Amino acid sequence: MKRKMKVDMKKIPKNIKNYWKRVKKEHLIKEYCKDNILFLTFIITCTLNSTMLRFFTMHTMENYLAIKPILADVAILTIFGAFGYLFKRKNRFAYYMALEIFFTFICMVNSIYYTFYTSFASASMLSLTQFIGPVGDAVVENVLQLKDLLYLIGPIILIVIHIILKKKQYYYKADPKKERKQQTLKTLIAGGILIVIFTVTLTSLDITRFAKQWNREYIVMRFGIYIYQFNDVVASLQPKINSMFGYDKAKKNFNEYFEKREEEKTNEYSNIFEGKNVIAIHAESLQTIALNREFNGVEVTPNLNRIAKEGMYFSNFYSQVSVGTSSDAELTYNTSLMPTQSGTAFVSYFDRKYVATPSLLKEKGYYTFSMHANNADFWNRRTMHQSLGYDKFYSKETYKVEKENTIGLGLSDKEFFKQSVSKLKKIKEKHEKYYGLLITLTNHTPFSDVEKYDPYEVTIKETITKEDGTTEEVVYPYMEGTKLGNYFKSVHYADAALGQFLEELEANGLLDNTVFVLYGDHDARLPKKDYQRLFNYDKETNGLLDKEDPAYKEFDSYQYELNRKVPFIIWTKDKKYEKEITNVMGMYDVLPTLGNMLGIKNKYALGHDIFNIKENNIVVFPNGNWLTNKIYYNSQKGEYLSLDGEAINEEYINEKNKYSEDLLNISDNIIVFDLLNESKFENNKEGS
Repeated sequence: MKRKMKVDMKKIPKNIKNYWKRVKKEHLIKEYCKDNILFLTFIITCTLNSTMLRFFTMHTMENYLAIKPILADVAILTIFGAFGYLFKRKNRFAYYMALEIFFTFICMVNSIYYTFYTSFASASMLSLTQFIGPVGDAVVENVLQLKDLLYLIGPIILIVIHIILKKKQYYYKADPKKERKQQTLKTLIAGGILIVIFTVTLTSLDITRFAKQWNREYIVMRFGIYIYQFNDVVASLQPKINSMFGYDKAKKNFNEYFEKREEEKTNEYSNIFEGKNVIAIHAESLQTIALNREFNGVEVTPNLNRIAKEGMYFSNFYSQVSVGTSSDAELTYNTSLMPTQSGTAFVSYFDRKYVATPSLLKEKGYYTFSMHANNADFWNRRTMHQSLGYDKFYSKETYKVEKENTIGLGLSDKEFFKQSVSKLKKIKEKHEKYYGLLITLTNHTPFSDVEKYDPYEVTIKETITKEDGTTEEVVYPYMEGTKLGNYFKSVHYADAALGQFLEELEANGLLDNTVFVLYGDHDARLPKKDYQRLFNYDKETNGLLDKEDPAYKEFDSYQYELNRKVPFIIWTKDKKYEKEITNVMGMYDVLPTLGNMLGIKNKYALGHDIFNIKENNIVVFPNGNWLTNKIYYNSQKGEYLSLDGEAINEEYINEKNKYSEDLLNISDNIIVFDLLNESKFENNKEGS
């Protein structure tokens, strides 16, 4: 039961008591509100927008009504709003309207961005706007929603208030310059007091994470969206500043970090594929949930299921992408480094020295190449693939792309693989050993070209016996018409294309002495509500099972995150290495694991050979979350989900948190400061 706290008026200082009496007697609060309605409308609407943003993104009452971010937002708005009093009354609306639009834009952009990336927007992403055009349909269909337009209510309210004030002759009231300056100063002082109050509430953890910036959701929960965004602008400029001034410290930390790391040992899989050709598939948006799933007895991925059973199948494998999505996956797969904290490596740091799978294999006499029937400059691949060590990039200009063979964003997978086989045959004729990465495209969101996919129903079909003894087939819609349903249809098509590709490789002798590798680059960012329907479908109502139903399966935010895993398969046609590896594994573990098999080694890899580390592995995500066989830890919430039902002690959490933070910082420093470039280090040493 809530109880009202009575204030003992005797204990209040006399001057404050007298001031409060005067405020009540002279109706000063009411008069202030009437006289400052534009300023207050601006504060209230922008605060409502920021609160609404937290509601739509982080979803919990605790987050969107928390006092810290509200206090921070009001403080920032008060300081910005204070300068409106420097203008004459008739010119004030233009100032507040400009601010309203600016802060509304911040909320809208972050709302849209969060829908797609489950993170808040960064100023560094402005450099990536050139890549939005080719995926414009995906953005509109997947991301832009009605909720993103609700933030426009703020500017509309301000316009309505302006019209009302204009009719009431509000703008013609005398407003001396001296009073305007005094009002500005008083409001700035009020904003400053709010900042001080807010600062007092901060913990050392809040301040540390604010400075690091990589845990964006946590910062928005503690500091509000407006302080986050201003801090992000500073953080986006920081790498350029750091790269000029912070090299020595970064190099020192780099040396200390790798001196402490144990060297990877050999194991039963060392050098088993040395000298073999490698054909790797970068499978667009392929999630593990599609494997070993069927509708009406028809498998979604019969070909993937087959090679998963016949080869090494890493069934607890996770992508570790950030805002660079597919390009981040390529970076981590090839280099065992994490995505950068600001921008993307492919766009912002393409001119760095990287130790990557292609460059390491080149040293062993391999011809290295990549194939992708998309624009070579998309994600700056034309340049970055050279930095990774590819001898040649076969891009869109080397493929025959026509309207008839296009699905979604470009050349269909079936046609891509078909045309790639002829290129592979020529490569085999010229080169004794080769390594190639083929990047698929059809299974890219928004999965809307359903009529171009192979026919595949995502329904439930049942045969029922009627009272007269005759039978009838009943079809329940199930996943038809849902985004997830269309995704399964898209994956079914992509799997069929893969099956045909393997057949053509075999027919042309391209699977001989060859290792076939496949990984999903990242999850498909499918709606949570579609998973609810997948797992809790009630065919009697064409809705969802009641939560009290024994068959109901809980699917919360933790389940959603864990469900984002992607497949990783290493396969050879002789089926010599049939094995399922269930230990958790991340994309940064591929180079150490696959590299050990191929006889190459990157001493600066941040991941581990899964066959060495086994159940002790940890998968670190760019936002600071991490996963082990025991728990999934959400660093934004400071909470974890136990995967084996056992409680975890605080020491374990703290140890893994430090490991994750150190790894993310070292990875970022390696790229930002170009620490793998030994010639740069020598030049820096000579000049010191």
